[in-house]
Amino acid sequence: MTHDLVASLRPLLTAEASAEAYAAGAEPGDLEQAVWLRLLERLESDGPPTDPPGWLRRAVRAEARRSRRTTRRERPYDGDPADDRDRGPEQLAIAAARRRALRDAVRRLPGRCPRLVEALLSSRDLTYREIAGELGISQGSLGPERSRCLGCLRRLLAPEVAAREVRG
Repeated sequence: MTHDLVASLRPLLTAEASAEAYAAGAEPGDLEQAVWLRLLERLESDGPPTDPPGWLRRAVRAEARRSRRTTRRERPYDGDPADDRDRGPEQLAIAAARRRALRDAVRRLPGRCPRLVEALLSSRDLTYREIAGELGISQGSLGPERSRCLGCLRRLLAPEVAAREVRG
């Protein structure tokens, strides 16, 4: 039943998401992914909608509105970088060593994680939309992918961080 519903709605969802995405400033794949998630949530709580095509159209428009609101609120960070003038040579050397260790660990990450984390660390202060475009993935996949990559990075850095810390 669920498989039949998904199969019957797929072409309509693709068309609706493509039609709404440009005006919403979103990727069609992101809208599709959000609507599929809404449908799964709906199936778990209330069962299938009584009018699946109508429900789908409303869901796509609601996700497009949500995307427009998010896009309007997104602003690049315009603050000044941290001021290094008050730090002594030792603190600067330690900070540089930490940055090198971080970059080395990022290069050891699996899959497309190195590119993703490098984009997150970029001095260009990229938005999620720009990062997703550079990596060729949907913006909706970026958050879970980022979480997975940061978890890998944490595991890589844990021994190094623990080894450096002096206790006693």
